[in-house]
Amino acid sequence: MNNALSRREIHAMIRVDQAGEFGATRIYRGQLAVMGDRAPHAQEIAHMAEQEEEHRARFDALMAERGVRPTALQPFWSAAGYALGAATALLGPEAAMACTAAVEEEIVRHYTQQLERLGETGAESELAGMIAEFRDDERDHRDAALAAGAERAPAYPLLSGAIRLGCRFAIRLAERV
Repeated sequence: MNNALSRREIHAMIRVDQAGEFGATRIYRGQLAVMGDRAPHAQEIAHMAEQEEEHRARFDALMAERGVRPTALQPFWSAAGYALGAATALLGPEAAMACTAAVEEEIVRHYTQQLERLGETGAESELAGMIAEFRDDERDHRDAALAAGAERAPAYPLLSGAIRLGCRFAIRLAERV
């Protein structure tokens, strides 16, 4: 069996990861727009948003360097991410944290799967290094959100499950479109 990664598979990884980081920046912007900078957890959210901007910028550079096309759904992710962030913030600080925990849980899962695939070949050490670094940041975001009361959000299991399912769908779609 040939475990080599195709150019198409590498491009799909980079495309979906850039889209995910972009979506995360939009979620945090939506949350901060509703919550303001003095609300509970606003400083944590602002810090997470800065890290997501850095991740996105590094994926943007990698896309330009390797000639990877962005997802055609970027305008949709922009609006959907912002709306998700704003809607959860309207439900309260714990719901905003529940959103963060759910999204980051799926991103950690996704990045781990990519690292396993990259590890099968031993290739793409630059990409694998970025993904591992970013996965650790996303794990920290998830843990911070849980520590800040994500599980106290109204209907947490339902809210978290719906957001996680939406993330899985978005990941699959952005890999292809």
